[in-house]
Amino acid sequence: MASLRSSPGVLRLASISIIARLPMAMLSIALLVHVRHLTGSFATAGVVAGAFAVSLGVGGPLLGRLVDRRGQTVVLLAGALVAGAALAGTAALPARAPLALLVALAVVLGLGMPPVGACLRAILPAIIRDREALRAAYAAESAAIELTWIVGPPFVLFVGVAWSTSAALVVAGAVLVAGTAVFAAQPASRAWRPAPAPERPRGGSLRAPAMRTLVLLLVFVGVVFGTVEVAVIAAVADLGSPGAAGPLLGLWGAGSLAGGVVAARMGGGARTGAGLALMLAALAAGHLALAAAAGSAVALAAVLALAGATIAPTYATIYAMVDHAAPAGTVTEAFAWLETAVAVGASIGAASAGAVADAAGPAAAFAVAGAAGTVAALVAALRARPLNAPPYPMAAPAAA
Repeated sequence: MASLRSSPGVLRLASISIIARLPMAMLSIALLVHVRHLTGSFATAGVVAGAFAVSLGVGGPLLGRLVDRRGQTVVLLAGALVAGAALAGTAALPARAPLALLVALAVVLGLGMPPVGACLRAILPAIIRDREALRAAYAAESAAIELTWIVGPPFVLFVGVAWSTSAALVVAGAVLVAGTAVFAAQPASRAWRPAPAPERPRGGSLRAPAMRTLVLLLVFVGVVFGTVEVAVIAAVADLGSPGAAGPLLGLWGAGSLAGGVVAARMGGGARTGAGLALMLAALAAGHLALAAAAGSAVALAAVLALAGATIAPTYATIYAMVDHAAPAGTVTEAFAWLETAVAVGASIGAASAGAVADAAGPAAAFAVAGAAGTVAALVAALRARPLNAPPYPMAAPAAA
């Protein structure tokens, strides 16, 4: 993570942002378990979790747009308070609470989730002026965020078992509010201002063809992720070892962490649209190989670690392209759209994988993941030119 130490305060800022984003990795499973506990129904829990996912996808770009207009401090603090209140309200509900109330609180939670990740990535160009160091910083941040997915779900499940599912939501809410408040109080966050633009482009960040391409690519990447998660669960169930799903998915995240560290040390991933296409081809091949490993937990573990190593470098490459792909004054919204794209794709992938796994087995579901990654690689190859950085230095967003 040496690249995150390239400027004073960068490592501290990134570390605080990771803590503030830890609840994001907790909440889907925490809501699912809590609502199941309240209502006794997995179907109801799925509806509530789905409402949270949809509202999160809608709220991210909207809050990102507000950040691009008003700065980070007020938007982050207001979002944290709204989301924290929604979590507290959900934790306080009695058993057999009405579905409409549970869904409403889940929607408020999703709409209010502060876009800390998008804000951090928007700040980095303002405090890391060297473009190579910036690319490496994106790679290091993409690797480090995997820690939240390795630590978050097991931690929230432990709290739920040791105390209660309500306590798990309260703990997640406390971390969310406190972490976001500390991040928003950092000088770099308070001082950040979007790049001056003569007029906000109609359509925001998605007006740019390169941004639309990046969003489309991450939808397909999200399909890969959602498909693999379900396919792993189906595979270990067929093997008679359902408890192995968590450790296997943890290895997948650990592989991404390792890949991101290597990418950061090597300069931060690919630099052109053609390079991104090759990166996506590697991601597709790694996840397609899971189809051949579906019959063995040991083989799945090895291939998941290798396939995961392509994830963080792919993210890092795409994040570095936002600097020149997004129109001036829309960078936070642009990063938020990328997060939404992954969430949408993951939902599509999870739903598709469930149907495919039931009909044809987990190997076929892994094949779907490989196919989605292949489509992403082809789109990147066909749209490589708009993704290339212009041959002149771009101005970094201003910091007041």
